[in-house]
Amino acid sequence: MMEPSFFTQKAELIMTLRGQGIRDTAVLSAIETTPREAFIPAPLQQHAYDNVSLPIAHGQTISQPYIVARMTEALALTRRERVLEIGTGSGYQASVLSQLCRRVYSIERLRPLLVEAERLMTQLKITNFTTKLGDGAQGWPEAAPFDRIILTCAAPTRPDLLLEQLKPGGIMVAPIADHDDHQNLIVYSKSQDNVVTEKKLLAVKFVPLISDLND
Repeated sequence: MMEPSFFTQKAELIMTLRGQGIRDTAVLSAIETTPREAFIPAPLQQHAYDNVSLPIAHGQTISQPYIVARMTEALALTRRERVLEIGTGSGYQASVLSQLCRRVYSIERLRPLLVEAERLMTQLKITNFTTKLGDGAQGWPEAAPFDRIILTCAAPTRPDLLLEQLKPGGIMVAPIADHDDHQNLIVYSKSQDNVVTEKKLLAVKFVPLISDLND
């Protein structure tokens, strides 16, 4: 049960996101109905609806709500898509996505995070969520192709292996690090004849994508 004090904070967050340019009402509704406090360590729960990223276990973070909203909006979801998420983390982003697509396939390399995210999804009665423990940079070939792909960790270069698992007409949203270790959020769009175009959205800061492929 959500504490009454969160209602005002949540309303203020939604107003803030609107003020920052988030226009998709379905995305705003998904964020409004997702109990972010459930995904945050107890000592930090009073900050659940602050528009900031917060630390979770194992040196990872839960993303700033604005970034979650912006990335989700960029996926242009219509409730019909199969979405691959690289980096389950707390499960918060997947919980938002689950309200907007047909099914979320989420990969996490840290077993304790995955176990906790699965527990939360069960508790929240989210059923269109499938998980896998593994190297996110390698994607999920046996479940591919996907309509959408989202990375919640920064890739060192364009993730071509993941783009191969994206359907024609699909969209991938990913933070990409440049040679100076700055990161930009990139939207990749694949045409029906498999031509990939990219658009830079904004500067971001994510934890790095850890992969055996990067060794």
